[in-house]
Amino acid sequence: MNTQLILSLISGLLISSAAAYLGTLMLSKKMSVVAGPLAHLAFPGVALAIVYHFSFALGVFPFVIFGAILIWFLEKKTKLPMENLTAVIFAFGVGTSLLFLPIDQAEEALVGNIMKISGWETAMVTVLSVLVYLSVKRIYKKMILININEEIAIAKKINVSFYNLVYLLSIAVVVALGVYLVGGLITVALIAIPAGASRNISRSLPEYKFWAVVIGAVGTVLGILFSQAWGLPAGPTIIVIEAIIFSMSLVFKLSQK
Repeated sequence: MNTQLILSLISGLLISSAAAYLGTLMLSKKMSVVAGPLAHLAFPGVALAIVYHFSFALGVFPFVIFGAILIWFLEKKTKLPMENLTAVIFAFGVGTSLLFLPIDQAEEALVGNIMKISGWETAMVTVLSVLVYLSVKRIYKKMILININEEIAIAKKINVSFYNLVYLLSIAVVVALGVYLVGGLITVALIAIPAGASRNISRSLPEYKFWAVVIGAVGTVLGILFSQAWGLPAGPTIIVIEAIIFSMSLVFKLSQK
């Protein structure tokens, strides 16, 4: 097994695990749709990185972090639904990137470039994935309460605005990392599919979180290995395999009924 494949497997495993764990919280808040527009906001950063030949990280992170903070700020000030705000972010991200992204170089922006990830990028992925996991674990119960009844959360002196900001920043980081793995077009699938599959087979919250991470990790590892064996792009292969796992979980759920 060559060094590049090992780096890709390590990075993919960490990114998908963090995304799946966050997805269990996003699915409970019916917020999976937010990840899509934020991923599309990464397109301008990816376009700049491709055109000027620098790391994806330097291009993607400023755009998605800014987008998350902007959504948080506008929701707080305008009280507009987050779905509306993310739709605006989506239009801005895609429209801006299409202005200067060469069409013949658009593949990496659309489907990712995990098989080209470097050693220092793998180290960055490791640190950020662990930070996301720890952050989400810390806010998990409070975010569930905020989702159930925000007034009760306020009565319990929970700083709703602060936790929403941490939550959105966690989404932004996962989205930025997801662009490496599957590109900006289908990043939301890394978050939504494992969580959905896990919900179909789980009977408790601990099981729900555990199986989501396992499904995300297994789908990614198999996707990378199969893509190398069959000469396919890694990103779409990962998503197809996770979708197959979701279908199997759905059959299991229906058989139990």
